[in-house]
Amino acid sequence: QVQLVESGGGLAQPGGSLRLSCAASGSIATTNIMGWYRQAPGKLREQVAVITTGFSTNYADYADSVKGRFTISRDSAKSTVYLQMNSLKPEDTAVYYCRLRGLSTGQDYWGQGTQVTVSS
Repeated sequence: QVQLVESGGGLAQPGGSLRLSCAASGSIATTNIMGWYRQAPGKLREQVAVITTGFSTNYADYADSVKGRFTISRDSAKSTVYLQMNSLKPEDTAVYYCRLRGLSTGQDYWGQGTQVTVSS
């Protein structure tokens, strides 16, 4: 069983920054993909950024809407992934969810979500 706990959400002004954290615990697959997703009211949940874990060469991918502004990173020692969000825009307002997918295990876990609000 895996548990994901997000933190770091809150209110930011346009152009501001926030740093989200997702701490994973439990029986985590050695190789996995962790990522951040977001869902705004009335919209479908979308992938923001993902990063691989447990490979010699890590891979990160970003949604076009956040490229150059957001950075996903991981701390294996802490079993934590981060999302550094800079140059925030009002359209970034959403509930952000952390997700863990274990490769070859069928694991698919979601955190409870953390609210990010960007407004003046």
